Amino acid sequence: MGMWIVHIPAIEHQVGITHAVLGWLLLFLGGGAFVGMQVCGPLADRFGSRAIVLAGGALCSAMVVLPGLANSPWTLAAALLALGFGNGCLDVSMNTQAVQVERGYGRPVMSAFHAVFSVGGVIASLIGARTISWDWSPSATLAAVAVTGVLITFALVPGMLPPERSSPATNPSRTGAPTKRRTPSQVWALGILALLLMLCEGVANDWSVLHLKDVLDAPAATAALAYGGFATAMTVGRFLTDRAVGRFGRVFIVRYGAGLAALGLAAAALSPWVPLALLGWTLFGIGLSGCIPQFFTAAGNVDPESSGANVSRVAGLGYIGMLAGPAIIGPLTHLVPLNLAFFLPVAFCAAAAFSAGILRPAHRKSTAEEPARAEA
Repeated sequence: MGMWIVHIPAIEHQVGITHAVLGWLLLFLGGGAFVGMQVCGPLADRFGSRAIVLAGGALCSAMVVLPGLANSPWTLAAALLALGFGNGCLDVSMNTQAVQVERGYGRPVMSAFHAVFSVGGVIASLIGARTISWDWSPSATLAAVAVTGVLITFALVPGMLPPERSSPATNPSRTGAPTKRRTPSQVWALGILALLLMLCEGVANDWSVLHLKDVLDAPAATAALAYGGFATAMTVGRFLTDRAVGRFGRVFIVRYGAGLAALGLAAAALSPWVPLALLGWTLFGIGLSGCIPQFFTAAGNVDPESSGANVSRVAGLGYIGMLAGPAIIGPLTHLVPLNLAFFLPVAFCAAAAFSAGILRPAHRKSTAEEPARAEA
């Protein structure tokens, strides 16, 4: 996905579209991802997440070449829809597999997986910069990425975990058809919290640099540090979160992480000084860094036989939140200054902090991955 992102300007020029048209076409990427998540979540429960990771990883890798071949807005739309679908399939299946790995591993590891995803983006930016400097075409680079991704997928998937147990949900042969299970209300609550916090993450992705440049009149190079500080804090924070979860529990991480994010963004919004604003965006990233992985883990453990479907609900709602950030903040800026519009995501972070208790298991159990302290 990072390799697609670094080639967006070249593909935009190749297809001959404006930024506005590209913005609309990116909705096909998000829509495809959402559909892929909803389709592959139940399939992961029926056939095991390992099988769907294999299919999703191969599909996502293969489809990344299509945007590089697009020569019109319609072909680019179709390419992004296919790439989004593959990405959605991989996203929900690998998170479902990660829930299973964490359950067997005996201590929290989900946040580290998400941190490595961020590292992948950094690697993509470095490789992309090099291939662009060599004047490789987007189609050639993305074709090489596609082949590499497929080979890596087939090499790694055999080492993943098989389904944990055979049941009517995962073995339809017992009843002749898969059992349709009702989504627990706790999963929907986790999904709403994921939507709120991933919307906040989307706000940082799209508006942090503009905030420093337009509100505080910072030079372009300095303004770029706002997103750099946020992204770095997100990555480092996720590497550190698992140890904190093991000691304090998931409720603690979300409650105080979302609270810290609210304070950081409020400080950035109100600051008249660039250094304080940069510190605020960095604290915003640290606070958010460990929250979303906890929602995925909690959803996957509500009902182990429906982990894939439940993770797909949370991931799907979270993805909607990520896409909704620009759509919500943009119109608000016609009513209030940009920095004051940030108090909507501040309120969302505060709401998540107060609602963190929803991560407690519905049936209280003492497990290795959820310390008793998390229930307090």
